[in-house]
Amino acid sequence: MASDLTKSVYDFIVKDAKGNDVHLNIYKGKVLLIVNVASKCGMTNSNYTELNQLYDKYRHQGLEILAFPCNQFGEEEPGSNDQILDFVCTRFKSEFPVFGKIEVNGENASPLYKYMKLGKWGIFGDDIQWNFAKFLVDQKGQLVDRYYPTTSPLTIERDVQKLLGSI
Repeated sequence: MASDLTKSVYDFIVKDAKGNDVHLNIYKGKVLLIVNVASKCGMTNSNYTELNQLYDKYRHQGLEILAFPCNQFGEEEPGSNDQILDFVCTRFKSEFPVFGKIEVNGENASPLYKYMKLGKWGIFGDDIQWNFAKFLVDQKGQLVDRYYPTTSPLTIERDVQKLLGSI
């Protein structure tokens, strides 16, 4: 759980899809787009397609997209971590990291998500509303913005460019 010592997303350790610990401090100096994803959502195709486009265009400039599968919304991510990886890599050819399945709301929410939801993010309060909510994090590991699930990844491009210094 986030403590008083938590200063950035870099302070967290998460599990990758194979169950290995990943220290998020390996992403220091990069812009992060952190997304809770699902394979069977009505927004799956458009989000994965556009996330891939953003990643292909900006990963060499310092963008990392971190995908966290979650089955809390309409049971739209029912598969195992291996099934999710296979789906993402085979169907969408995604090259950004996909982590182990987590919860983003409630008592069992991932500590990373508990931390990211601490800010005042609009009329819905702190909870994630649905699949494909997006958090933009700067190179220092600080949250810059949160986007609703219906926000197209490509509409975030300008904010990504600003953080990368490309505009």
